[in-house]
Order: sequence, then structure tokens, then C-alpha cells
Amino acid sequence: MKELSEKLKTQISLLPDKPGVYEMKNADDKIIYIGKAKNLKKRVSQYFLRPQEGKVAAMVSHVDHFDFIIVHTDKEAFILEMNLIQTHYPRYNIMLMDNSHYPYIAVKRDDGYLKISRNTKDKRYFYYGPFPASSDAYKTIDLLNSLYPTRKCKTLGKKVCLYYHLGQCLAPCVQKIDSKTLSSLYENIKRFLDGDISDATRLLKEKIEKESEEERYEDAKYYYDILKAIETTTSKQTVEVSSDKTNRDVIGLATRDGYCSIAILTYRRGILLGKKTLVVSSFGSLSEQVPELMEEYYRDHELPNELSINLPSFDEEFSSVYPETKIIHPKEGRLLEQIDLATLNARQGLDSHFMSARLEDDKVELLEKLGSLLNIKTPYRIELFDNSHLEGSNAVGAMVCYINGAPAKKMYRKFHLSSEDAGDDYHSMKEVVYRRYKRLKEEGLSYPDLILADGGLSQVHASLEALKEIGVNIPVFGLYKNNRHETEGIIDKDERTYPLDNHSPLFFLLMRMQDEVHRFAISFHKEVRSKSMGKSIFDDIKGIGEKRKESLGKHYPTRESLEKASLDELKQLLPSEVAEALYERIQSLKDKL
Repeated sequence: MKELSEKLKTQISLLPDKPGVYEMKNADDKIIYIGKAKNLKKRVSQYFLRPQEGKVAAMVSHVDHFDFIIVHTDKEAFILEMNLIQTHYPRYNIMLMDNSHYPYIAVKRDDGYLKISRNTKDKRYFYYGPFPASSDAYKTIDLLNSLYPTRKCKTLGKKVCLYYHLGQCLAPCVQKIDSKTLSSLYENIKRFLDGDISDATRLLKEKIEKESEEERYEDAKYYYDILKAIETTTSKQTVEVSSDKTNRDVIGLATRDGYCSIAILTYRRGILLGKKTLVVSSFGSLSEQVPELMEEYYRDHELPNELSINLPSFDEEFSSVYPETKIIHPKEGRLLEQIDLATLNARQGLDSHFMSARLEDDKVELLEKLGSLLNIKTPYRIELFDNSHLEGSNAVGAMVCYINGAPAKKMYRKFHLSSEDAGDDYHSMKEVVYRRYKRLKEEGLSYPDLILADGGLSQVHASLEALKEIGVNIPVFGLYKNNRHETEGIIDKDERTYPLDNHSPLFFLLMRMQDEVHRFAISFHKEVRSKSMGKSIFDDIKGIGEKRKESLGKHYPTRESLEKASLDELKQLLPSEVAEALYERIQSLKDKL
């Protein structure tokens, strides 16, 4: 066995003792194998801690990292695994499978004949499943055949058989079955397979008790096994809802120690197909932060028809940007269970974050590693820059300072940016860096050991141009993102990249720094934007609070745009009487706007 990378060692240590599905990925982030587990920690760790042979060994040798989705039950894991395999067709799942498919119970529409089927394409039947094992499916068919008068013979004969005389068959071999009777048969079978097993359970428990009393223990076990198979088959699960064909994202939230975790479960046509977890520094309340983060997330991801979240204030903020997506807040039922599942994954995201961050690690040692990676002296003092604006309006810049890996908040700085290039990220970065270090030079103050620009190569060049004009020499690097808009590594002025292991303590230290400057910039921008809309316009209008001020600010980022708003447009955002009051206020103040 080859030696495990630090990335895999860290990931293995973070695995939970819970059921779920895991996705093995190669260095290109491509899924190469999908599997299920009753216990993720035990199952996944076995691949790397025990010798493997043949195709399994080949698969393991190509694993760079893995991801997982936590579920509630083994059945959910089974169904999720199947759905993900059918969606992604991972290379090693194809190579390792035995060309078999998961078994279903098929019920023939015209006579109620039951059989096992491994595909669901024959329209003469309707299907239930899948079953974890064909033995469970056969046991369930045996029970259905004993409970209901289903057709028993594979080939129809020319006369009735014993089953008809016992009342266990409708004898389609010799008589036509009326549609009402067939409909009743189907409904009984469907009700049973959908989970209404009260009659069957009662019957089986009676048989188990009777056989046990008469000391026919093998027969009692037979009925007991059928009972367990039924309970497994009909148990509720939240990873696939056949009756729900909505394209929906389900959001779960968790917070701890200044961090917020957002888990997004992707359901398409009622089937869970993936998970994304975001862990960021908390800024403000969830009602403020989550809509903002989700607005940013959906700039780079598919927007669903429906979004499920238990955050009542979410609608007003999010819908102002994405009005085409329906927002729901489930209070009970299957949709609430989906949110519970998302919340479980969000909590696990926090667990992984804090365990990976290993806050007890020596931060100075991590800074020494950073200096060695970038070939600069150890950056004991790092200053990070970020800018924020809304369609070019209310542009601001922000700088945070870290000394020995810890935030030095007294050294944080805010910058109001000139309106001329407010929407230009390059010139905004240049302006902020120029103003910061021109002042330090004029006042004879010390410079940082490293400047980090959030934004990549363009921001690095902007910062260096500003420093050149001042006559100051400070190492400048950028934090660049991949095509999924996730920070991936560091970049220098010559476009050399320094990828970071996204499970290493150094990565998490830099992410905490990046999250902090982003939080600081956004908070300042919101403060400025709120002031810019002006007390004279919104204040004292009944029905316009802070939330509606922010929503209006997103639609009308400047006073000029607000001045042009029609009454009908305002009524789309506000109740009629509130919109009318605001419109009158705008008209009366036009000369002052």
C-alpha cells in the first residue's frame, strides 16, 4: 500500500459514525466510485487502512479525496447510492458491478400477477422498490400472495386451480375480472407497499406468536424475517419521493463559535442528487447573512424551481433578487424531514471545519510554512484587502490585519471609494492599496510582511501598480478561485499558482482571514448603503423598516434610480398603501434628490 497523503489522513479522521453515501474523487475532482455505508467511518477507512486487491486496489490508487452525504437510515443510503450511480456513472462502479440491477416488485395491470423485475420499462406493469436484496422482494411477494387474491401462475391454464378454491386467486385463466375488483386489488397492494402495513403486521405477529407457542421456531423465524423485510421496504425515507417531481434545493443551517454552516441538498424530480456545504464566518444575524450568501451561491449554480428553508425572513431578501424561485417553509411532513437531513449535514460541516482547523495548532508554525511556500520571509503580519459595491454604487474598500495568525482589529481600516471607478474592481483595489500605504509611508509607520488581495491576478497587479507609484516594496499575492467559485490557492504577479490542500490547517487559517475581510467589507458596504438611501426618504414612512430599506436598496441602488421608479413598480415590492406613501415622498423631494 502506498503512503496516505495528509489530505486523506485528515479526511478519514473527520468521518462520522453515521449511515451515508461516499463519493471517491480523483485529482481532477471527478467522481470515480460511489458507495453506501451503515457506518461511514468504518466503511471508508477500510479502503485506505487495509490491503486491497484487483480492481478495488486500482480504484483506491486513483483516489485523491472524497466527499460524503449523511442520511438517516440504511435504506436511504441504499436509494441515494443507486440514484447517484445512475446520475454520474462512475468508472469503477461500472467496472465492479455484476451487470445486475436492483430488484423491484412488478404488478401486472390486467390481472394482478406479481413478479420480480430488474428494470421498470414494461408499461404493462407498475413497480415498487427498489429492494436492498432480491430475497426481501421474494418474501414480500410471498406475503402479498397470501394476503390478496393475486394471480399465482406464471402461465395461465385452462381451468381453476387450488388457489381459486382457497380464495387466494381471482382465476383470470377462466374469467374476466371486472375493473372495480382489479382497482380494489391494486389499491390494497399499493397501500401495503406505501407503508400502510397495519393489517399485515397484525397477521404476521399472530402467526409468529402461534408458531412460537407450538414450538415451530423455524416457521416463526420465517414469518419474523418477512416482518422485518416489510418494515425495511415500507420505512419512510427522505432521499427519494416518487410523487414529488419538483426541482428543489433544501437548505439546512447550523451555527457555532462565530461560524455559520449552510448545507444545500439538491433534489431533482424528487431525487436527492448531491450536497454542497458552505462554512463561513458569521456576520450579523442569520436572517441577514444567509440570503446574501445564497444570492452569491446561485450566481454560479443552477437555480431551482423551489427552495425549502426554515428561515422566515429569507423570502423578502432572496426573492427581490430571484423572484422566479418559490420559497417554502415546511412545518411538518416529508419536506420538513428533508430540512432535518440538510441540517444534519450542516452540523457535520461545522464539525469537520473545527476539527480540520485545529485551532490549537501553532499559528506561527503555519506562517513559517506559508513563507516557505511563497519563498518570502515569514509573514508575521499580513494585511488583506477586499472591496464591495452594488452595481457600482456605494463602493467601499476594507482592510484587515493579522499578526502572528490572529486578527488585530485595532488596525482594521475602512475606505470610501471614489464614484468615478466605483464598479471597476481593478481601480478600486488600486485606490485602496495606494491610500493605505501612502499614509503609512508619510507617517513613517511599519509595513506588513505580506499583502493578500481577494480576487486573483487582476487585483495583484492593481496592488503592485499602487505600491510602485508610492515607491514601496511589499510582497503581494492573490487568493484565486476555481471554476466552482471556491478558493483554491495563491497566485503571484507572474501567474504562478500555489495550490492549497483544502483540508490542511494552513488552508483553514487563510480561509478564516479571507472570511474576515469579506465580512468586514460587506458590513461596511451595508452601513454605507443604508445611509445613502437617506433618512429623509424612507424614515417615518409606516411599513418601511430596515429589511424593506435593504430590499429597496437592492432594486434601486442609487437615488437617481429610485427617483425614476413608477408607482406600479413600487407596488410590486411594497403593500399598496406603503408604496403610495413612498411615491408621494419621492415626488415631494425630487428637487432635493
